[in-house]
Amino acid sequence: MRIARREVARRGPRLRFTGPELDDLAYQAAADALVAITGKIGQFRGESRFTTWAYKFVIFEVSAKIGRHFWRHPAVQLDAEDWSGLPGRFAADPARQAEWADLFAALRRAVDSDLTPKQREVFVAIVLNDVPLDTLVIQLGSTRNAIYQVLFDARRKLRAALIANGYLGDDTAGRS
Repeated sequence: MRIARREVARRGPRLRFTGPELDDLAYQAAADALVAITGKIGQFRGESRFTTWAYKFVIFEVSAKIGRHFWRHPAVQLDAEDWSGLPGRFAADPARQAEWADLFAALRRAVDSDLTPKQREVFVAIVLNDVPLDTLVIQLGSTRNAIYQVLFDARRKLRAALIANGYLGDDTAGRS
């Protein structure tokens, strides 16, 4: 229960819910994790401390509960795009934001023209709308690794488009 409360408290403020909801979520996650642990106790190989092995079940359950909670009370629409908020996420001063306006316009054109519909959906949801990864996994009926791969490919395409149009230098091509 202690680990579940700590994990829920760590993730809760980002999703804008507090108080009794956090405690309820932690309790449910801890109870479900206990069921999972007792069901898989025979698979514990002793390669790590038992508590370390058990903690992963608690953290997984917290992630799943938060993802489900998010879709019961959604804060954003997946279809909505808010490009105006992107410069503010980089905490740049107004002068720097003005310099970056052209870069963001080029990025928006690249998102619209160079990405597949799936890549665009994932990129917009995670980068623009700040949808939690676990929530997106549930909504799209996918896996974390598949979403990571789609996002990785989208970022690579966007970087290549920005380099080709002279917005980024070639020295950034090796970064993900």
